[in-house]
Amino acid sequence: MLFHHATIITMNPKREIILNGAVAIEGNRILAVGKTNQLLEQYPEMERYDCNGNILLPGLIDTHIHLAQAMIRGCADDLGLLDWLGKRVWVLQGNYTAEDGRASAALCILEMIKSGTTAFIEVNLAERYGFDGVAEVVIQSGIRGAIGKIVMDLPSYAKKQGLMYPGMVEDGETSLRNTLLMHEKWDGAANGRLRVWFGPRTPGGVTPELYREVARLARERKMGITMHLSEVREDHDYAHEQGYRTPVEFALDMGLLGKNTVLAHCVWTDEQDWKILAQTGTHVSHNPASNAKTATGIAPVQGMLEHGVNVSIGCDGGPSNNTYDMIRDLRLTSYLANLRESDPTVVPAETVLEMATLNGAKALGMEDQLGSLEPGKLADFIIVNTDAPHLTPSFDPVSTLVYAAHGSDVDTVVIDGQIVMEHRQVKTLDEISIVNEARRRAQEVALRAGLKLESRWPTL
Repeated sequence: MLFHHATIITMNPKREIILNGAVAIEGNRILAVGKTNQLLEQYPEMERYDCNGNILLPGLIDTHIHLAQAMIRGCADDLGLLDWLGKRVWVLQGNYTAEDGRASAALCILEMIKSGTTAFIEVNLAERYGFDGVAEVVIQSGIRGAIGKIVMDLPSYAKKQGLMYPGMVEDGETSLRNTLLMHEKWDGAANGRLRVWFGPRTPGGVTPELYREVARLARERKMGITMHLSEVREDHDYAHEQGYRTPVEFALDMGLLGKNTVLAHCVWTDEQDWKILAQTGTHVSHNPASNAKTATGIAPVQGMLEHGVNVSIGCDGGPSNNTYDMIRDLRLTSYLANLRESDPTVVPAETVLEMATLNGAKALGMEDQLGSLEPGKLADFIIVNTDAPHLTPSFDPVSTLVYAAHGSDVDTVVIDGQIVMEHRQVKTLDEISIVNEARRRAQEVALRAGLKLESRWPTL
């Protein structure tokens, strides 16, 4: 198929933007990228898709999400992280059934597709959410994803003993064994769109012995590792108690750092940490909205990037961000980084878009397959409709996308060469059924959890 008459942000090594451009795909691969007139002449018999002058760019890659949290959106507002977890999020998630987990995953994936995310990394899929059902939704939807299956053996967070709700607690032997079983069953499914990684909990939730076993198995099986690290000050307290200067140095000693590891947050890190992350090739997922909403701090994005750390972007979850709209979080990435340094030039729009595409692809270990529009790469891209007042005029498509667009401006999504969404209609999922089921199940979960979820203002 030939997608033509588009403003193409290629993200190729020269960062070329092609006006009146076209992308030819064959199967799930990009065949050619160039000017519309040239490709129409080169491929006269190819089926055509008119982009009507809209922006076409690589699909966005969200490197830190919680699939199970979409269904508890808005249920833990205005709380610090430990209360957020202990009083709301874990209580609700600890009352999930596998059917609830599947429903939440479907809602999350639907939202991601509709806002331009074509690939994701899930950090901690718990046993009770039902891995099989979630994997089936990923495959049906057409999205690309790496699922970190939770590994844990302690019910604590940092030094806070017993914080985890009983329904969320898993033992180390079972969580590790089932991660390996799910890897054997699902890794590489759907033409390689689904990967299975280790998702060990934050330090304090896993013993050193289990961390080291995860690191050993990940190297042996060439599996990815994704986890939260250095999100709040309490993480430093735990590291100090264990005899380490910082959580990064703790993770280094556990053998957890490396090119196959994606760390979420890394808010409370310093120059010495950045050097370790860069030297080990460890990836960082920056979560601007989540960190701002829970007031955990502003991550030192500029410092990490300048030291050679591969930093990508993540939306996190429904209760911490309240949306999985990566396009909204693009501008937040720039705003917060610039605010932290009191310098409006620190992280410009171009850097942000690199983080959401090329850097995300590298975090997935797929930089040779994703992140840019080049011949031979996988056909994962999105078309953003710019025919709207808030996107007019558009002198620079990168600026328009990062600083003005919304996820709802995404018109069409192509993943693995398949049109997954066309003119805002997702073709692989039943949107009405998913939304209705999520509404019903969210109420049932809250009822089982004994939580009354309602407005803090009088409701008549």
